[in-house]
Amino acid sequence: MTPPLMKPDTRQGMSRRSYLGLSMAGLAAPWLQACGGSSDGIDPTPPDWAGSKAVQWCRDSIRESLARPDSATTAVSVALLADDRVVWQEAFGFADREKGVPAAVGTVFNIGSVSKVVTTLAVLILRERSKLKLDQPLVELLPGFRMLSPEFKQVTVRHLLSHSSGFPGNNMRDNGSFAPYLGYAEDTQRVLENSHLKHAPGELAVYCNDGFTLVERLVQAVDGRSFPEFVRQEIFIPLGMHSAGYPLAPLPDGTYVHPYFKGQSLPQEMSTPFGTGGIFTTATDMLRFGRMLLDQGVYEGKRLVSAEAIREMAVDQGARTLINPSAHSWKWGLGWDSVQQAGMNAGGVRAWSKNGGTTFFSSEFFVLPELRMALLIVGSGHDYQPGKLAEGLLLRVAAERGAVRSLPGSLMPTVPPVAQQTPPSASEVQARAGVYASSKPPLQVSNERDGSLTLSSWNGSSWDVVQGQLRLRNDGYWWSDAHPETNYRFQSVGEHHYLIRRELSGNALSWGEIPIGEWLPPSDIALPAAWKARLGSDWRYANDSPQAVTRLYAPIVWHMNELEVLPGYLLFENQLLRVTNDDQAGMIVKVPGNDGRDLFEISMVKVQRNGVESEQLHLGSVVFERFSPEEPTATKSHL
Repeated sequence: MTPPLMKPDTRQGMSRRSYLGLSMAGLAAPWLQACGGSSDGIDPTPPDWAGSKAVQWCRDSIRESLARPDSATTAVSVALLADDRVVWQEAFGFADREKGVPAAVGTVFNIGSVSKVVTTLAVLILRERSKLKLDQPLVELLPGFRMLSPEFKQVTVRHLLSHSSGFPGNNMRDNGSFAPYLGYAEDTQRVLENSHLKHAPGELAVYCNDGFTLVERLVQAVDGRSFPEFVRQEIFIPLGMHSAGYPLAPLPDGTYVHPYFKGQSLPQEMSTPFGTGGIFTTATDMLRFGRMLLDQGVYEGKRLVSAEAIREMAVDQGARTLINPSAHSWKWGLGWDSVQQAGMNAGGVRAWSKNGGTTFFSSEFFVLPELRMALLIVGSGHDYQPGKLAEGLLLRVAAERGAVRSLPGSLMPTVPPVAQQTPPSASEVQARAGVYASSKPPLQVSNERDGSLTLSSWNGSSWDVVQGQLRLRNDGYWWSDAHPETNYRFQSVGEHHYLIRRELSGNALSWGEIPIGEWLPPSDIALPAAWKARLGSDWRYANDSPQAVTRLYAPIVWHMNELEVLPGYLLFENQLLRVTNDDQAGMIVKVPGNDGRDLFEISMVKVQRNGVESEQLHLGSVVFERFSPEEPTATKSHL
């Protein structure tokens, strides 16, 4: 699971929404080059699969996507395993457009968060060597680990692998680079030492990159080898994944796909959080990992890990959490985004799935344990819809092979009748109307005179209507007649009141639900004078490294203010914070799933320069300095 894909910010400045999102501006031109065969010794598509209608459907879909005039994707590679062999591998587009180098099946791509399943396997290998236990407190294994919240002592290894540690979410500084950076995990541990937990360990699950980054530190502490070296020796070499690695040094030009930004070729993108998203590899090599999973921990007669460990990865972790309002919809495992992928479920096929994204790459990895199939699709962009392609290809292959009777039909949502109800009580209205906070822009639910609801999103200066004329229907959801593909419901879990969105999947095969915000009560305490004086100020990201990806978007300027409809809370860029004293503000929501990720807390720090005192804003290891609109070549960003 990656952050929601955001539209590129076309202005000179860069917003938090663009920075934490992974769909950045790319190349917009059609490149249709496709390369069969192989440069890594693996046979091309076997003759008995050459005429597969499923394969042709996927091939045509990729070509169509790359041919769009507005496409930001420059290259795609796909590999499919069935019958215990790679039955299709193909690359499309260019690895380097300027030099006319086509992408080949031996060209490496960044697979982003698909790396998390490899990280999980590394931990399970150590468990089987009695170096650790999944439910063992991290403090027993990682010397020096500490946080400001006393509950940090309850964080276990399992919490790291199941997104339930309570860590704020994502260390932003030097999160991506164009040069090797080997200190990201150590820096992340230092950031956590000065951070609070956003929820008690195990209370809920919120997608969390920092948990997997801390596995790097854990592996080195209990094994002695660095995390990349451990994975190389214990996973990549035994599996014959000769193309796979972490960005410890630049790759030879011509072996990797160049990212593009505003039509210009860039150097190799180096994903610095190794454990959470640092692997580069070929699609075909990743299927060696998939073959090992299908064979319950064995690859070509050599056992890497026990069958029980593979089964443990695929156990739904939701039952271990206390707050899980989307339990029937989100079934995640250890490392896996889903151990019952909804689209495949609609066709009666069980699938484990993991998606991945970096600033410039996106991928989907599927393993079908009963059908003994696996797939990786990866591209240098975010707009070619890899999830939709993966679902569509695998279901079509299953139908061709007779594993399912036919393709499941797309759902055609029909708006149910309006519910017949008495007027809601005051408490019910309060639980609906108001502001809902998350790591995204605040949402506002408004009660209209005709009994409908209006949902709006804060754009930095005003409220934009997301959906209006929402009415309660007899199925318990709030629908609008104009947009039946998306509807909403409200659910309370103890003192937490959630707005939950239900929408159709990319192929319209299934409904998926996710909490998109937690209702915030009006504050009975006004902001202190020190924070009032800072309202309306702008802050520029000031300490990124010269080779950081963020330099492409400089200046990154975030805005500080207060919502008129919800005074007493501090709004820094998109995030609502609770002020704790004159110089600190922290996290206030517990939103399971994806929309409560990457929360932060900020501290104001006095600094002296040339005898003049000024303020800096510290957010983890990121330093912001006050920004003046008069600074040249700068544009403020309020998204």
